[in-house]
Amino acid sequence: MAAAARRWFGIADWIVELRYPKVLGSQWGDEGKGKLVDVLAEQFDIVARCQGGANAGHTIYNSEGKKFALHLVPSGILNEGTLCVIGNGVVVHLPGLFKEIDGLESNGVSCKGRILVSDRAHLLFDFHQIIDGLRETELANSFIGTTKRGIGPCYSSKAIRNGIRVCDLRHMDTFREKLEILLKDAASRFKGFEYSIAMLNEEVEKYKKFAERLEPYIADTVYIMNESITQKKKILVEGGQATMLDIDFGTYPFVTSSSPSAGGICTGLGIAPRRLGDLIGVVKAYTTRVGSGPFPTELLGKGGDILRTAGMEFGTTTGRPRRCGWLDIVALKYCCQVNGFSSLNLTKLDVLSYLQEIKLGVSYKQLGGKKLESFPADLSVLEQVQVDYEVLPGWNTDISSIRSYKDLPEAARRYVERIEELVGVPIHYIGIGPGRDALIFK
Repeated sequence: MAAAARRWFGIADWIVELRYPKVLGSQWGDEGKGKLVDVLAEQFDIVARCQGGANAGHTIYNSEGKKFALHLVPSGILNEGTLCVIGNGVVVHLPGLFKEIDGLESNGVSCKGRILVSDRAHLLFDFHQIIDGLRETELANSFIGTTKRGIGPCYSSKAIRNGIRVCDLRHMDTFREKLEILLKDAASRFKGFEYSIAMLNEEVEKYKKFAERLEPYIADTVYIMNESITQKKKILVEGGQATMLDIDFGTYPFVTSSSPSAGGICTGLGIAPRRLGDLIGVVKAYTTRVGSGPFPTELLGKGGDILRTAGMEFGTTTGRPRRCGWLDIVALKYCCQVNGFSSLNLTKLDVLSYLQEIKLGVSYKQLGGKKLESFPADLSVLEQVQVDYEVLPGWNTDISSIRSYKDLPEAARRYVERIEELVGVPIHYIGIGPGRDALIFK
């Protein structure tokens, strides 16, 4: 790690004491998980992705300030000594993966021998992306707001047990039969999707070449991960999306197709629950989300525009403008309960620097005035909640060059500490800019 990074952690080098830490999102995604993983990665032997697919967008910067937008490759790839694992719970679009690898290699980042893809991971095909778009069109005004990267349809294939896995690329004689079943199934279900023998032949020929190129990357990652734990290697797990998009715990149906909460680590990497160590939740200093669904603390009009512009809130994967609002403490406490976070990384604190006052959404009330004890499952309730806010003073000064917590303005420290008080979890990392060094260790 760069010298500046070593100074953040101090002589004790606290992060090394974490046992297999996991970095997970604690809102609706886009919290800045990739940056923390990138910063921590040099202290770890392995960085592993456990779920999701190319719908994840992690933006990281190298030491020269060059920007990299990653979707499938784990964010530890910029650190030369780190092995990057794409686990069995990830759905893999091979053209997209190869495009990322080519982009990294062309910018001097070596990927050879540094990326492993699980032989149990499911393959995401171009037609899954077409189906994703057709599905959204069917939903009309009730659309989910997916990235249209085919993630949901691929997980659907996995769930109904006609999906194709990476290990199937080693058996091209049966690969054709399996792919034909998938294509015919899609054609029978969706108007506008047309299947033909020519399409099948084209895909089979394409995947013969893909299979040859992918072979050096394919591995039994379940075995590798567990052997690495036995050998006491340092492992960092990187989640995609976030808890409020979890298919079980998020704002269903406006969620992703996998489990980006703590449970997805075990199923997505083949790691036993007793092996899990510290969990770091990443949370923005305010709240954003993309797509449809309830957003209790959303700021409409000028207020939301100010946050969106200051925070450059546009999707890494899609470029879509994100919806913006105040930090939702109710949702954050719920995510902390579901995951059992040991600490938090508060990102983009600098975005709030020139606001005269800052609000925290501290509780929900139903229309009749009854206080809700937790985050509700019923979206009809969530859509109508009234949010109680605490108002804190702003600090009205640039904090992007500060590297010590004690040097932050008093109002900024008060904001950080009030969040800790409300959720009951310490904040150990504070992001104050996009660069790798723009991080305070508290």
